Amino acid sequence: MFDDFAVDVVDVGETELFVRYGGSGSPVLLLHGHPRTHATWHRVAPILASRHSVICPDLRGYGRSGKPPTTADHAPYSKRAMAADMVALMRALGHERFAVAGHDRGSYVAHRLAADHADVATRLVVMDGIPIGEALARADAKFAAAWWHWFFLGQTDKPAERVINADPDAWYTASAEQMGQEAYEDYHRAIHDPDTVHAMCEDYRAGLTVDRANDDADRLAGRRIRCPTLFLWSAEDDMQELYGDPLQIWRQWADDVTGRAIDSGHHMAEEAPDELAAALLEFLLSASA
Repeated sequence: MFDDFAVDVVDVGETELFVRYGGSGSPVLLLHGHPRTHATWHRVAPILASRHSVICPDLRGYGRSGKPPTTADHAPYSKRAMAADMVALMRALGHERFAVAGHDRGSYVAHRLAADHADVATRLVVMDGIPIGEALARADAKFAAAWWHWFFLGQTDKPAERVINADPDAWYTASAEQMGQEAYEDYHRAIHDPDTVHAMCEDYRAGLTVDRANDDADRLAGRRIRCPTLFLWSAEDDMQELYGDPLQIWRQWADDVTGRAIDSGHHMAEEAPDELAAALLEFLLSASA
């Protein structure tokens, strides 16, 4: 897994991030979703590394990265804090400007990075996610039925950690057959760590509060993503069922948006790595032309 990639732990100020990186060429930062770790990219990253420097960290709170203390406002697990981590990480690795691609919860970090650090993000790829503020503004009964876990993980009156930690393998149902044995072992170790489970819940609590507020503030101020943006969604997931044409949503937030569906279930980096890597390479090449 990740042949010829280096492994490091990098101090980014508020915490430390576990990271794998390899390849050469223009830099691309790949951000995983929930409840995955950086290892979800193990089938995609080596393909990209033939043309790019590829950096795959664990987000703060996830995997083997640090888990800062939580606060009542959930700000330590905001996407703004996570995006700042990534800018510091990339600078530590020698990359002042770079492309960023995120899936699932990682897509919200990628979006926030491009919004807050427009001088740093050369291009943005978002996968299986529209802005948190947009999703919550559009939330209806269909959304609540399909994405109820947002509200279960995000509430604090009856914290989800106790339920998840009672049997993580029952709650999270990935398999080694789907993920690959080494990637599965990395994920399995993470979901059995109560500190990681708590941090992942804090990610969702931030989503319902501070992250939504930050998105709403951007919308009110008319701030938009300036760099070329690619949106990819899993054809077998519910993005179109919930939103119709998701590209029209992203065009309300970004100036230059293209995209298409990937023939896959939700975890596209594991289920359709060749198609996903080809889409990323095509976009990265066209955006740099």
